[in-house]
Order: sequence, then C-alpha cells, then structure tokens
Amino acid sequence: RRRPCAHGGGAALSRVRPLAERVLRVVRRIPLGRVATYGDVARMAGAPGAARAVGNILREAAEPGVPYHRVIAAQGVIGGFGRSPHIKRALLAAEGHTFRGQRLRGFARIRWHEAINLN
Repeated sequence: RRRPCAHGGGAALSRVRPLAERVLRVVRRIPLGRVATYGDVARMAGAPGAARAVGNILREAAEPGVPYHRVIAAQGVIGGFGRSPHIKRALLAAEGHTFRGQRLRGFARIRWHEAINLN
C-alpha cells in the first residue's frame, strides 16, 4: 500500500520514478574501467542540472549488479557512497583506478560521457 508523500506532491513522485529508472539504465551502461559524474548521468538521463537528484536516487537504490561506484563527483572527486566511501574507493581500485587524495588520476581519460539512447 502506498503512503502519501510528506509534501503532498503525487505528481512530483510520478516524475521521480521515471527519472530513477532512466538514471539506473545509464549507470548500468557505464563500462568497466570508466566513470561518469553525477552531472554526466543526469544529462544522459535527460535531466541536465539534476546531479543532486542523481545522487539521491543512487543513495536510495538497492538493485544488485548496478555499478553505482562508477558514478563520482565533479572533477574526478570520489564523492559519497552512502556511509561507506572506502568501499567505493576499493571497488574503483579493483577496476584498476588509482588516486591522488580523493581524486581519480587520469579523470579526463577515463570519464565516460557519451551520448546514449535510452529507448
């Protein structure tokens, strides 16, 4: 049974679900060895400027097999991963990425921001 939204915005909720589905479709397509920023994912999902919404969607999503760890913050910063950023770093390292502090080395080279067709 559905619970009403605290803000009373049933229409807003109906827009969020399709965005969440599009975001997860984009994230599933990020190739091994590549990363995309939250902003890149938002743009590819048809919601430019919705990087924060992408972060919220990924934080709440729990679908197995989706490479959530391949979505990072702007400028190659590792960014959050719920309460376990060390796991995100370890997963990226296991894929061959190296770091300088909290930034991925070679970010421009490994950034995936291709135009994709979600249909």
